[in-house]
Amino acid sequence: MEDPVKVKPVVAVVGRPNVGKSLLVNRILGRREAVVQDLPGVTRDRVSYDAEWSGREFLVVDTGGWAPDAQGMAAQIAAQAELAIEAADAVIFVVDATVGIQDVDEAVVQVLRRSRKPVVLAANKVDDARHEADAALMWNLGLGEPWPVSALHGRGSGDLLDAVLAVLPEAPVAGEAVEGGPRRVAIVGKPNVGKSSLLNKLSGRQRSVVDNVAGTTVDPVDELVEIGGEVYQLIDTAGIRRRVREASGHEYYASLRTQTAIDRAEVCLVVVDASEPITDQDLRILNMVEEAGRALVVVFNKWDLTDEERRRYLEREIEQSLVAYRWAPRVNLSALTGRHVDKVQAAINEALEGWETRISTGRLNAFLGRIVAAHPHPVRGGKQPRILFGTQAASCPPTFALFTTGNLDDGYVRFVTRRLREDFGFAGTPVHVQVRPRAKRKDR
Repeated sequence: MEDPVKVKPVVAVVGRPNVGKSLLVNRILGRREAVVQDLPGVTRDRVSYDAEWSGREFLVVDTGGWAPDAQGMAAQIAAQAELAIEAADAVIFVVDATVGIQDVDEAVVQVLRRSRKPVVLAANKVDDARHEADAALMWNLGLGEPWPVSALHGRGSGDLLDAVLAVLPEAPVAGEAVEGGPRRVAIVGKPNVGKSSLLNKLSGRQRSVVDNVAGTTVDPVDELVEIGGEVYQLIDTAGIRRRVREASGHEYYASLRTQTAIDRAEVCLVVVDASEPITDQDLRILNMVEEAGRALVVVFNKWDLTDEERRRYLEREIEQSLVAYRWAPRVNLSALTGRHVDKVQAAINEALEGWETRISTGRLNAFLGRIVAAHPHPVRGGKQPRILFGTQAASCPPTFALFTTGNLDDGYVRFVTRRLREDFGFAGTPVHVQVRPRAKRKDR
């Protein structure tokens, strides 16, 4: 029997915009994870990270700036912050000691009092002893002792974390550990194709901030979602720009973390806008997933915006542009209306099954014998390289090693790969074939 798994307590970091919440999160983590820029509103969703202090593990949830009179997207950001407080075991309330108590700070205090959650008050931007008196003024908020910190320099962060651990509950036991945990699914695609809408529809509630503006999501957002009775870990990512160097500031770091999200995932849902022509950006993202060796499902979203003519053109575009990804399951859906969203689970499981497929050495070599007999390698320079035998070196993705008498033409390797798919399936997964020519014997 496996050891019982402990559920990590959750710490939400809240405060009005631009007080340094994400910088403090990075200081707590000891690495650059949360997107930081000297502009209010860079963090829009609640984003969780694993953290550890003095041997205790917990989750840190970074939130967008909270504003009581927010409208539009700002109101959604405020709602996400309130949800984070509701889900947390303790809250770090960040204020800017250099500007004093603001009306918005007072409004956040009211929300915190209603939540009845333990609160640790972080008086940020106390970069040296001269600002200690500014931090002391934060006693007037009525939340107890203000802890002077400098998220920028790390000053006082250890004392703050000690205070946080003092109010955190012990981690409860949550039954038996599940080997491997939930399957990890990254939702990727260029900006404004509906990735966050799809996450919200799959999770059955408003989880990510959605707005008809490209680039609304800038951090990967993890969510445990139950689909059809099975739990998945969904990762919603920032839209990938055409070139990383074109993105500036927080978009640059967000694009890097999108690549990280692909690397962390087992299967990627690449979301494409069905109402618009397939672009080079879409193809580049598909290539990123394939190069990372992840299982792949192509999701054509906004199907409700397509008419018969557009669908006819789309089929032609798929035949021309996506011919290299014919092996990927395809789902046509509308995240807005929910049409065919229920088909996503079957496509995910089909892709994962192909990704994990193993072929026995006996079956593989019987297959190789058949295709070599029917289609031998062409003669090159008076020599004809032969495949001696093969083995599956790895799965996830399926990787095959062919031991040969010489180098094989790229075209012949593609032919073998195509025949592997025809005989064994491998739906939804890249297939890698490595050629290992026999070493030439040295003359004695």
